[in-house]
Amino acid sequence: MRPAKARVRKRIAGPQRAARTTKPQRSVPRAASGATSTRAKPLALGDLSQLLGYSIRRAQLWIFKEFSRQLAAFEISPAQFSVLCVIDANPGVNQLAVAQLLSIERAGLGRLVDHLEGRGLVRRSASAVNRRYYVLYLTDTGTALLGRLRPAAAASDKALAAKIGPRAYKELQRALSTFVGDA
Repeated sequence: MRPAKARVRKRIAGPQRAARTTKPQRSVPRAASGATSTRAKPLALGDLSQLLGYSIRRAQLWIFKEFSRQLAAFEISPAQFSVLCVIDANPGVNQLAVAQLLSIERAGLGRLVDHLEGRGLVRRSASAVNRRYYVLYLTDTGTALLGRLRPAAAASDKALAAKIGPRAYKELQRALSTFVGDA
């Protein structure tokens, strides 16, 4: 093992010291390096524009942003809305089943449920069948909030239908239902 080198600070006096504290000059002018803030033409996506998965991801980002905007007034995220919907449709469902259905990691779902429980929207209790599992129920407050969230979710879907047209919306919904196995 080599001994660590001791740090030696040189005292620099005069103009040399001032020169060291200023920003270094760029070796390539900003315009020549391609780092301009405005571009004459948009960047090309290249092969990405031909990949359906990429297009679906871009659409998902737009949809998620719109849905989040609709839910913001209620201080609920799309993931929290999903959990509320599943619990409403399956009272007494165990936490693990919700995590699996929504493809959420167990720890992540635990944090979501903690938050919803803290807001008084969900009640969690130990399962009578298997004490290792928690079962989930909506509280009256949770049921009432979900009733107010449903129109916001519908408004988000309506915005998507307006963006792509009602016919394309129905075709997309049919294709995605087939893909995820709901058809």
